[in-house]
Amino acid sequence: MALKDTRGNLLGTDVPAARDAVEIALWRMMSFYDPPLPDLDRAIADDPHWPLPHVMKAGFLLSLTEASLVADARAHLERAQLLLAAAPARERAHWEATQRVLDGRWHDACALWDEWLLDHPRDALALQWAHLWDFYRGDAINLRARPARALPEWDDADPLYPHVLALHAFGLEECNLQAQAEEAGRRALALDGRSPWAIHAVAHVMEMQGRFDDGASWLRHHQGAWAEGNGYACHLWWHLALFRLEGLDDTGVLRLVDAHLSGDTLQVTLQRVDAASILWRLHLLGVDVRSRCAALVAQWDLADDSAGHYAFNDVHALLAMLAADDGARAEHWVARCAARALAADDAPRANHAMAREVGAPLMRALLALSRGESLAAAQALYAVRGKAQRFGGSHAQRDLIDQTLLAAAAADPAARVLGRAVLNERRTARPLSPLTRCWGERLGVRAS
Repeated sequence: MALKDTRGNLLGTDVPAARDAVEIALWRMMSFYDPPLPDLDRAIADDPHWPLPHVMKAGFLLSLTEASLVADARAHLERAQLLLAAAPARERAHWEATQRVLDGRWHDACALWDEWLLDHPRDALALQWAHLWDFYRGDAINLRARPARALPEWDDADPLYPHVLALHAFGLEECNLQAQAEEAGRRALALDGRSPWAIHAVAHVMEMQGRFDDGASWLRHHQGAWAEGNGYACHLWWHLALFRLEGLDDTGVLRLVDAHLSGDTLQVTLQRVDAASILWRLHLLGVDVRSRCAALVAQWDLADDSAGHYAFNDVHALLAMLAADDGARAEHWVARCAARALAADDAPRANHAMAREVGAPLMRALLALSRGESLAAAQALYAVRGKAQRFGGSHAQRDLIDQTLLAAAAADPAARVLGRAVLNERRTARPLSPLTRCWGERLGVRAS
C-alpha cells in the first residue's frame, strides 16, 4: 500500500525507510543543513522503483545553476521517467515541472508548480522549488504571493512550517513590505531557530533599511545556527560583509572574504557569485583586490558550456575578471556568453530573455567602464537598472548595478547628473551611512 508524507501527500512508495529518507532530504533542501543527496541515494536503494528520489536529485542539482551538473540531472530525470507509469499524479507533476527546468523553461515550470499548489497547498517540495526559480527569474510578486496562498492551509506544528513562513518573509521583503517581512522572519525563528532562510530574510530587511549595525548584530546573534554545517553559510557571510562595507570597514570586509569567501570555502558557482559581488564593490571603492579576484577566476568553471548558462552568474564571473584586470579574458567571456545565450532557439529558454534584456547590456556597460568609457557606462547602467530584476537575484544583490553606476558617474563630470539622481534615491530610501556619504563626496554632492 502506497504511503503518505506527514502532510498527507500521496507517495509512490510502500517502503517506510524510503519515505523517511525523502522526508529528511526535503528538510535539508529547505533548511540547508547538509546536502540532501545521500538521503536521496538511500531512498533509491530502499526502493529502486520509486521515481520521486530521482526527480528530487535532478531538481537539487539544477538548483545549483551549474552547467556541469546538467548531464547528471538529465540522467536522473530519464531514470524517473521509466518509473512514472505507476506513480501518483503528484510525482508525475513534479517530474514534468523539473523537466521544464532542465529544458530552460523556468516560467513554465513555475506555472506547473503553481497549478499543482492550488489544490495541494501543503506540498512543501513544490513551494520550495517554485520559490527558488521565482528567485532566479526575479519574480518578486510570486516570491510573496505563492507562500501567502499556501500558509493558511498549514499547521504551525508541522516541522516544515517555519521554513514555509521564511519563504513568505523573503517574498515580503523583495516586495518592499519590510515591516511585515521582519515580523514573519522573526516569527519563523521563534518556531524554529534553525531556519537560515528566515535569518536571511530579516538580514535583507536590515540591508534595505540601511540598518548595517543592527544587521551585523543580527547575524552574529544567530551565527551558531548558520555558520557551521549549513550550505547557506557562505551567503550569510556575504551579508555580514555587506553590513561591514556599509560602514566602510574595508579591513573587516577583507577579513571576512579571506576567511569565508575564498579558496576551498567556495564549492559551487552560487558561492563564487557572492565572492565576486563583494570583491567588485571593494574594487569600486579603490581597494586593490586584483590578486583575490585572479584566484577566484582561476577556480571558476569557465568552460564553454558554462558561458551563457545563467546570465546572473555570467555577469558575476565578468566582474571577477575585470577586477582582476584581465580585460582580454573578459572580452572573450562576454562574446562566448552572447553567442550561446542569445542564439536562436525553437523553444526559447528563460535565460535567453534574461541575457538579451539585462545580462548582455550590463556586460557591455561593465566592459565600457573597464576601458575608461565612464559616461557611456553610466548611461548604459542607468538604462538597464529599471529592468534588472528580470535577470534574478535580490534587491541587495542587484544593488551592485547602482554602485557601479555611482563609480562611473564619479569618474566623468558629464555623468554626474545620473549619479546624483541615483544617490538621491539611495538617500531617500535609507539613513545616511558612511558608504553613502563616500559616494556623495566622490560625486561632489553634499550629503546631510
